[in-house]
Amino acid sequence: MELTAEAYPDNQPLESVYMGGGTPSLLTPKQVNTLLSRSMELFGHKPDIEVTLEANPGTITLEKLQGYFKAGANRLSIGVQSFDDRLLETLGRIHRKEEILDTFKWSKDAGFRSIGLDLICGLPGQTEESWHNDLAKAVYMQPEHLSIYALSIEPGTPFAKIYPDDSELLPGEDKTANMLEYADNMLVTSGFEHYEISNFARPGHRSAHNCGYWKRDGYLGIGPGAHSFLKKGWGARWGNQPDYKLWSESLINGSLSPSETHILTREEALSEVLFLGLRMSDGILLDSFTEQFGESIESRFAEDLFQLQKAELLSCSSKRISLTSRGMLLSNQVFVRFV
Repeated sequence: MELTAEAYPDNQPLESVYMGGGTPSLLTPKQVNTLLSRSMELFGHKPDIEVTLEANPGTITLEKLQGYFKAGANRLSIGVQSFDDRLLETLGRIHRKEEILDTFKWSKDAGFRSIGLDLICGLPGQTEESWHNDLAKAVYMQPEHLSIYALSIEPGTPFAKIYPDDSELLPGEDKTANMLEYADNMLVTSGFEHYEISNFARPGHRSAHNCGYWKRDGYLGIGPGAHSFLKKGWGARWGNQPDYKLWSESLINGSLSPSETHILTREEALSEVLFLGLRMSDGILLDSFTEQFGESIESRFAEDLFQLQKAELLSCSSKRISLTSRGMLLSNQVFVRFV
């Protein structure tokens, strides 16, 4: 953080801090307090700053949560994945359903009033009935936020060797799409706002930090493999060295040593504004786009907009464009038009 503050001295006070990736709930409250206190000194915090900490059940206690809250964390993202012990074992998770329930209760007891749960569909051996049960349990718990993801298996991982794309143990694309559609209908009916392709929130509980990504606000990544973006010119993106040994050696030698840096062109920035902005239900304001790029979306993509509206994937008004519910399920078919 000290090296980053020296390298990028013109930043505004932080609007959000997100401790995620890996298992931040392995940190002690004292470590969290040290990190947040030092970030305040180096960058400054806005008075209403959102401080999110990812917590994995099985690594957490009431005392830890109380310490995190006292240190300044005010939002939790709990990696539930599923309430089905059999599916959790398949995923190699160390926690079980009872630990999820304990973690959620302790989070409330510790003082957190903005708690999110992450759930995954399309798991090996998962049925639509078990998915419906997971959603029902999540809604019953009354969290403020839910993130719903379809399982993504990375090539070359042990999981990919066990479950290739054509594995009969995987639900398949059609069933997974049905699961996502069911989640959309159920959660919206239950009072959640579907504000981003994978995210649902009670009113006033959107993730400010993640919204910043989709709006292309600037952010600084601290840690090995973390990525950053600053909106200078058309924008610059870079990633930290992912190899821990090389990363730590660079810091000890007083260097940030990014592993990759990319200065965006106008066309790249234009595409990013479209496919990132359309992830959110708010969509993209037409006047704002014209102001940024000196041309209108309507003139640049007239035929694409017509075809996407015809397919009921995109909604266009006099002020904005946004994905329809169907468009959220088939978003890649929309984004490819603007890349």
